[in-house]
Amino acid sequence: MRWSVEQVEAVASSPASVTAAQAIASPTNWRSTGADDRAVWGSCRGSGAEPYDTAVDHVGVGFRCTCPSRRTPCKHVIALLLLWARGQVPAGAAPAKVDAWLARRLARAAARAGAADHSGESGESGESGDAGGGDGSRSGAADAVGAGGRDDGDGERDGDAAPPEPPPDGDRDSARDERVARMLAGLSELDRWLDDRIRTGLADPALARYATWDSLAARLVDAQAGSLANRVRRLAGLVGASPEWHAEVLAELGLLHLLTQAGRRLPSLPDPLADDAATAVGWQVRQADVLGGVPDTDHWIVAGRSDTREDRIEVRRHWLRGAESGRWAMVLSFAAYRQSLDDSLVVGAAVHADLHRYPGGGLRALVGRRHGEPVEPAHPPASSIAAACDEIGRVLAGVPWLDRLPATVRASPAVDSGRWSLTDDTGSLPLVVRGDGLAELLAVSAGRPVDLTIEWTPHGVVPLAVHLPDRTIDVGPRADSSFVSAA
Repeated sequence: MRWSVEQVEAVASSPASVTAAQAIASPTNWRSTGADDRAVWGSCRGSGAEPYDTAVDHVGVGFRCTCPSRRTPCKHVIALLLLWARGQVPAGAAPAKVDAWLARRLARAAARAGAADHSGESGESGESGDAGGGDGSRSGAADAVGAGGRDDGDGERDGDAAPPEPPPDGDRDSARDERVARMLAGLSELDRWLDDRIRTGLADPALARYATWDSLAARLVDAQAGSLANRVRRLAGLVGASPEWHAEVLAELGLLHLLTQAGRRLPSLPDPLADDAATAVGWQVRQADVLGGVPDTDHWIVAGRSDTREDRIEVRRHWLRGAESGRWAMVLSFAAYRQSLDDSLVVGAAVHADLHRYPGGGLRALVGRRHGEPVEPAHPPASSIAAACDEIGRVLAGVPWLDRLPATVRASPAVDSGRWSLTDDTGSLPLVVRGDGLAELLAVSAGRPVDLTIEWTPHGVVPLAVHLPDRTIDVGPRADSSFVSAA
């Protein structure tokens, strides 16, 4: 009998597993699926080069998956069961690998039942053979879920037995453990520092001294939390910079506290959120690992570009939007003194390419293989200001520590309460302009509504590119030409 969705959720090890499985519980992510009166099986496209072969014994309740996850059942198992429960898995004859796996399960169950019977005949019948699932079934979800999984020697993970220990790699494991320990110690120290700041108040004269912030940032760098160190140094520049600096500093301190708590609770967070939090704290992901994942192929419109100086390094953000998917992506490049920034992505052009996204729900990605020459002009679709705010708000609700997000709106520049803003009949957004960006925007738009890609920040929006019918004009902030060299 086919399971219900509630039964599938009961088998999952946590609600986070169900959430992760929902993202891949679509027939488009699976191939060679099938089910019979004993098992359900299929292959899921994952981050590796080969798909993950997954099978479930829905009678004896056991699981098998070739993914590297240590969680049993993994998200692929839950996703496959959800598809089956929704009637999206066709009936069919089990492949030979699935039949062999079921045969091994039945043999082990028979062996356990025989051992239990022998134990009972010897007068050691204090525990019933059913408690160990001796007939291939189990009395509750906890047996299979808590078992962890077993490797049968062919890369398959069986959910009925304890997992084998990973091969020893003392140097790698000790280095990673040491880094994690340093990071956790740094987060604990930052949390105590934040408690002290709140207790003494924002009127503390120490906040006006850059050394107060720089020494904390240096300790975070030593603790392998470089991203938090950058936030601390940027926060130092807000003290006394405007009449509203108290509110701005307090808001940033709140975000630092949020990141500190998230970093100390990574194992209990849902997988995408944990990846986002680890990256925001400073955990580095190798480019080779990112490029090894499944690409997101589309015709990517280079909607805008933004250069900023962060901790003596110029950072360039290219904002890309998929012509078919409508999804945003961010490509970063960095330049120290007299180095050059990436200029291979031309604002206003579309390039057919593979993007490889970093773990988590963030927007950062790497450009992989390109399938042709850029095409110009190419314009992203524009929305109203209210719709753009809704889109940005949904992203921030999931990842609240993001401080830059893109949008393309159709609006006109205007003065609102003595401050320049973008406005339409649905609302307005304050403008934050550096350099000649405002003058260029006014000259191009002549005060009329235009399609404009903007970069949202907590202090306002930065205009990046004006999209005209025949061309795109890049008005985003540019790197200091005396700092970076020409490519």
